[in-house]
Formats: sequence, structure tokens, C-alpha cells
Amino acid sequence: MRKIFGLMVILTAFLTSCSPYNLVTSTTYNNADLSDYHTFHIVTPEEGKLPPGMEMVTYYNIAAAIREQMVERGFTEDPASPLLINIGLTIKKELATEPLMQQVPAPAPPAPLPPAPMPPRPLPGHGPHPFPHAWGPAYNGMSPWFMYPRNNYWTVYNPNVQVVTGMYREGVLTMDMVNITDKIPLFSASVGTILDNGDSQFRNLQGIAEAVQTLFSKFPVAVLPQYRGK
Repeated sequence: MRKIFGLMVILTAFLTSCSPYNLVTSTTYNNADLSDYHTFHIVTPEEGKLPPGMEMVTYYNIAAAIREQMVERGFTEDPASPLLINIGLTIKKELATEPLMQQVPAPAPPAPLPPAPMPPRPLPGHGPHPFPHAWGPAYNGMSPWFMYPRNNYWTVYNPNVQVVTGMYREGVLTMDMVNITDKIPLFSASVGTILDNGDSQFRNLQGIAEAVQTLFSKFPVAVLPQYRGK
């Protein structure tokens, strides 16, 4: 029996080590207790905008995989839930800023104006977000694009925010959980691929299911007993 158990442990470790996905970050914010929530709501394309390069079928497959993980932990999906699950994907920033067509050369830019005086820094948790729409800060030409604009619930002045440089690789999938009623970040996890062209790895059902399972690998609410060992 001990030999069989030992073989199972080795096999499990081997299968885990062969996964093309790695957990970049998994963090609980504001001392949140996710077990206090019993419902959830996954962001829809109508509430935001798909990251450039993400197809609708890819979004639906990611949402379905997240839904399965939440249900297995005892949560119920409800459009009115205060627990919003936002989806983000790190892509090359120029994909979203490059013009669709440029038939004539652009005119020369005017002479630069002297820099404007810096406005007073807002208090923590207040003031506008310095990044447009759903973008986060760019790093090495990469930037996370979130379907629901992150600046609606998260500012750079939030003392809990840490720059996770591992997020700034193409194809990193991020999931935010937010109390959207009170605009309080609760949990965030990111998963990346160790393969090249990470975005392409999220286009098939098996890859998406494995990536989302990795996203939930350190989620603070355990899977219900009836779903363990699936």
C-alpha cells in the first residue's frame, strides 16, 4: 500500500511539473474573507471590452472554466452579486494603440510646450487613474488589458498594490475578484505559460481549463468534498 501511495505522489508531481502553465501571483487584498461571499458574477463583454486578440469563443471558454471552479467551491452565479470576477490578458501595448490604417504621412508635431505644473497628489484611494480605460501600466512593451476597466475599482495609490513584473509577459491571464458595490479589491491571480506565444495557449478547451485550474490553485476557499479528486 505504501508503495502504491508513493507511486501516486510521484505521478502527481510529474504531471504537475509537465504543465505549461505557472502561477505568476495569487494575492488576497484588504484582509478579505472570500468565504463570506456566496454568489459571484463574471464580467461580460457588454460590461466592458474583450482584450485585443481575444476571440469571443475564448472568452466564453475562460468564463465557463472560472464558473466551474467557483461552483465547485459552493458559490452560485448571480448577475446581481457584489462579487465581480474581472478577466485580463497581457498583450503587446501597440496592438491597441496602432492605427487601423495610415494612408498619408502624419504632419510634423508642433513644438513642445513647457511642462505643466504637477497637480497635488490625491489622498490614498482617491483621484483619477493615470492610465486610460482598462490598461494597467506598461512594462517592456507589455500591458494588462482588463475587460472591466480596473481604474473603476483600483488606483495606483492603493497601498496594497504591488508591481508584479511577471505579469508583463505576453499571454499572462489575470483574474480579479472585486466587491464591485464598495469598489474593494478582494483577490487577484495571474497565470502565465512557459511556452512561446502564450496567448495562443488559451485558445483550446484543455489549455484554458488547465490555466484556470492553476489560477485557483491557491484560492483561499477550498473545493467542496463532493468535487475533490475529479
